[in-house]
Amino acid sequence: MSQQQKTALVTGASGGIGRAIALRLAADGFAVAVHFAGNPATAGKVVKEIEQAGGRAAAMQGDVAEPEDMRRVFDDAAQLTGAVDVVVHSAGIMSNLPIAGGDLAQFDRLIRTNLRGAFVVLGEAAQRVPPGGRIIALSTSVIGKAFPTYGPYIASKAGVEGLVHVLANELRGRNVAVNAIAPGPVGTELFYQGKSEQQIAQIANLAPMERLGTPDDIARAVAFLAGPDGAWVNAQVLRVNGGMV
Repeated sequence: MSQQQKTALVTGASGGIGRAIALRLAADGFAVAVHFAGNPATAGKVVKEIEQAGGRAAAMQGDVAEPEDMRRVFDDAAQLTGAVDVVVHSAGIMSNLPIAGGDLAQFDRLIRTNLRGAFVVLGEAAQRVPPGGRIIALSTSVIGKAFPTYGPYIASKAGVEGLVHVLANELRGRNVAVNAIAPGPVGTELFYQGKSEQQIAQIANLAPMERLGTPDDIARAVAFLAGPDGAWVNAQVLRVNGGMV
């Protein structure tokens, strides 16, 4: 089956890294299900960009932490070409709060979206993706740095990596590769929020390459895992961070 006949579902695809992934997979020949949580206008812009470039896409709304929502999203995505061949779980949120005295409501919200959401999406993907398909989740390279106030975020993404390793084993014999990509600091709107120019410069210099990543850097890594060259890569965490960790 050629990539022209395949569908990729990208969660959190309306902006930032998810948008770049959706555009790259569309350029590689996938029909793309552009998932979004709450902003149909931005998702619509991604769909329009893909269509103007000659690709095929559709926007699909849902809460990644709600099984019923995601069953519907997967059903709608399968209508594009008949199956969901690649799932890229990019949706997530980030909150900085200390462990001692941290706001428990913020912690619960982060865990619900990032960890429960991954459990729901990966579980649905495991039941849908056909032989030869790929399941890719986004983690974070900050796991290797253990920065103060990143505890809840790191905990949620460490859980995602654990789910990836286990799911790869649970899908033994299915010929479905399950991997994670752990980006380093990437210059997105989410990253820049609440940071001074000095903080941004300090973070950019953490890696030997002395720059922030770009959404396209991450999208290229996803394209590798989703494409024919990534077929033998399974149960791995690919750290795309310029050497930060």
